[in-house]
Amino acid sequence: MNQKPTISIVSPVYRAEKIVERLVAEIQTAMSELEVPYEVILVDDRSPDDSWTVMKTISDKYKNVKSIRLSRNFGQHPAIMAGLNYASGEWIVVMDCDLQDQPKEIIKLYNKAIEGFDIVQARRTNRQDGYLKKLSSKIFSKVYGFFTDTKYDNEIANFGIYNKKAITSIIDVSDYIKFFPLFVNFVGFKATSIQVEHASRESGSTSYSISKLISLAFNSIISFSNKPLKIFVKFGMIISLLSFFIGTYYIIEAINNKIEVLGYTSIIVSIWFLSGIIITTIGITGIYIGKIFDQTKNRPVYIIDEIV
Repeated sequence: MNQKPTISIVSPVYRAEKIVERLVAEIQTAMSELEVPYEVILVDDRSPDDSWTVMKTISDKYKNVKSIRLSRNFGQHPAIMAGLNYASGEWIVVMDCDLQDQPKEIIKLYNKAIEGFDIVQARRTNRQDGYLKKLSSKIFSKVYGFFTDTKYDNEIANFGIYNKKAITSIIDVSDYIKFFPLFVNFVGFKATSIQVEHASRESGSTSYSISKLISLAFNSIISFSNKPLKIFVKFGMIISLLSFFIGTYYIIEAINNKIEVLGYTSIIVSIWFLSGIIITTIGITGIYIGKIFDQTKNRPVYIIDEIV
């Protein structure tokens, strides 16, 4: 009879054929120091390289390594959710596969967790990311914090250790748009963070282009906040109030026969300005309605093709 794992380690895999074997080896080295039963769950987000072939070989070799392949590329965070659904450990570690999240840091995370925390997140010191990625991460944290009235630490990503009850609550969040770090913040529980060493990327480059990062940020904000709608409502009220005062002023001027030439330019500018505001507001509202439509369809956020 197989012993139930104490720790489940979930890692989404994409373009990692050259490093996934080393990832598992370093996990095994780290877990040998902890001396607790564990399992590794690798989720292939339909990587275009030979990652799946390597993953199957690893799973055939090590019985505590489970490899899951999705039916198509759904994205990093749906892949994480797929892995979480198959994690059976009391504690679940979530980490990226590129070895920037170092398996040796699992020891520090676990030792901190058993002090009495449900969630221990890894705060990356001396991030080994490119300038654009660090800048975009910082901008996202500021923008997201503004729109949701929360604090989002851009030094913290997916890497961390989470109690099973916290993961169960995260899985129960039914939002169609999945973004794991924001779900962690949402569910609460007793949480802390510790400093970990962040390594440089071992192979390849990030799968997140600028356009994908912007799309992820936009979708996350729309999913977690209705503040953009409130901002446009307030803006519309301000414009209406200003229009009332300006209109009153010109009525008084007209009564006193002080207006000689009607302002064609001001009228055209006003029409274009207000039309732009109206179109933008309708567009923002339409986006929210579209997200509601996606949510009500209740489609699965991932589909599993094969499990080894």
